[in-house]
Amino acid sequence: MRSTKSCGGILRRLACGIAVGVTLTALSGCTVPVDAVAGISVSADGHLLGVMLVCGHHIDGATLYVDDPDPDPDHLVKAGEWIASRPLTEGLTTWTLDAPSAGWTTTTPLTPLAARTTYVLYGGTKDNSWSSTSTGFTLADRAVLRPGTVRYERVTEDGDERAVTVSVSAFEAEGCDGF
Repeated sequence: MRSTKSCGGILRRLACGIAVGVTLTALSGCTVPVDAVAGISVSADGHLLGVMLVCGHHIDGATLYVDDPDPDPDHLVKAGEWIASRPLTEGLTTWTLDAPSAGWTTTTPLTPLAARTTYVLYGGTKDNSWSSTSTGFTLADRAVLRPGTVRYERVTEDGDERAVTVSVSAFEAEGCDGF
C-alpha cells in the first residue's frame, strides 16, 4: 500500500518541475538568438570602425549605446545607429562609425564620445530574428587599438565573457567559435 504523503511529494515535485520547465521555456522565447560577433577597430587614418562577423545567418544593422546599469531597452541612450544597405551575411564586415560609409545608412549619427563612459556596440535584424554579441569599450580602450586589430567580447568555455584585442585574421578565425 502506498502512502498518500509520499505520492503527494512526488506529485508536488513533478508539478514543480513542470512549472520550472514552462517558465524557462517562456523566458528563453524572449531572447533573440545570437549568430554574429560585434567588435570595434580603427582605420589607418584614425576612424572608429564597427566590425561585424556574421557566423551563419544575417544582421541588418548595428546600434552603439551608452552602457547603463539599468539595461531597460526602452530607455537606452543611443550614441549611433547604422543600417546596412543589404543584410550582412556570413563573413566579416567593417564600416566607419564616425563618417559616412559606403553600403551603410546612418540613422543616428555618432555622438561625440565622452571620457569615463562605456559604450556598447550591438548588431541585430529588423525583425529581431538574429542578433550579435555586444562589445563594450571606453575612449581609453579605443586609444590602444591599432589598425588591423579588433576588440570584442570572447566567450570562454565556462560561458564567461572577456574583452580581448586580436588581429583581424584571428578574429575571423575564432570569433564564431561556439556558435
